[in-house]
Amino acid sequence: MRVAHVITRMIIGGAQENTLYNCMDLVQEYGDEVLLVTGPSLGPEGALLEQSRAGGVEVRTVNALRRAIHPARDWAAYREIRRILAEFRPDVVHTHSAKGGFLGRAAAWNLGIPAVIHTVHGAPFHEYQSAPARRLFIQLEKWAGRRCHHMISVADAMTERMVRAGVAGPEKFTTIYSGMEVEPFLSCGSDRDAARREMGLADSDIVLGKIARLFHLKGHEFVVQAARQVVAEDPRCKFLFVGDGVLRQRLEQSIARAGLTPHFLFVGLVPPTRIPYFLSAMDVLVHTSLREGLARTLPQALLAGKPVISFDIDGAREVVLPEKTGCLVPPKDVPELARSMLLLAGDAERRTRYGQYGAALCAERFRHQEMTRRIRQLYTAVLMRNGRIHANSDASCQSD
Repeated sequence: MRVAHVITRMIIGGAQENTLYNCMDLVQEYGDEVLLVTGPSLGPEGALLEQSRAGGVEVRTVNALRRAIHPARDWAAYREIRRILAEFRPDVVHTHSAKGGFLGRAAAWNLGIPAVIHTVHGAPFHEYQSAPARRLFIQLEKWAGRRCHHMISVADAMTERMVRAGVAGPEKFTTIYSGMEVEPFLSCGSDRDAARREMGLADSDIVLGKIARLFHLKGHEFVVQAARQVVAEDPRCKFLFVGDGVLRQRLEQSIARAGLTPHFLFVGLVPPTRIPYFLSAMDVLVHTSLREGLARTLPQALLAGKPVISFDIDGAREVVLPEKTGCLVPPKDVPELARSMLLLAGDAERRTRYGQYGAALCAERFRHQEMTRRIRQLYTAVLMRNGRIHANSDASCQSD
């Protein structure tokens, strides 16, 4: 197959890692020709393609493709994406993210590409937007939803949200969990002592970690608020923030005002390959984002044998199973968040039991090879439905 992926930017993030693994697997496992079309990786999150091997994937950068709405620049980006796709002549165009998904689907549909697929990593409309912005994004998604053959959701919750908003019917969605390299997480326990020594953590410290950009709606402020009660009741607790972003200074000031500076560690921006190392130092992962498709850090922590605490948002409940893998907390409920932290901090046996169950739950479900296998099956099904592959042909070969 000839497959073109379109994504707004390849920063260090879950949707971007998902896309890169899919591209690399198609090339390495199936021998497909793959083109990745992306805008420049602007922002403090870091550029994923500078820290990951492209694995034989051709990359084309469209300078006008940016996250912010800008009609003139967006029109230029659309024209460039359309030109690139017309030149590449793909069998499949697979789009990701709001801007890349909208412009990519528009261009591919206009060109009559045989299979146009879009992945919903997280709905672009949410309750924290203004009402006019939310209505606008819903209308844009409805328009784009009519210009693709099928959509992939990274969690059942994403399908439910899109269907509830009237973007498309449930028959147009398939849930395929976002894949990753699972072995480094399964085996990262051997790094625990070295990682904790490097960060100056004592054996007796209980480390509650959060892995996320220091950005709006990621919910670090709720961890800081809960930490006041947690540290007061259990001074062994330390908090580890992995990631960087525009809110770092504000968070550090808030922590200092609360007198909690000795209990917080910031390690800054790290490449994806280092995430297992920092997870090994943690005893519990805390996820307090207010919107997310299905945060990769949740299965990653479970693969590493760590219990998880998460706000009950979007796809979290599909892996955070109360009394099995961790604790679900109502969004913004700081007292309940603190209670859950203290529960797991004070019960080593419970932490071990939850972590073991989580590792078994996620080991096969989140392998990137399984993700790509299912995605490629979907490509084949759409191409067959559209008469571009014969039902009795090898699924890896396009018919003329």
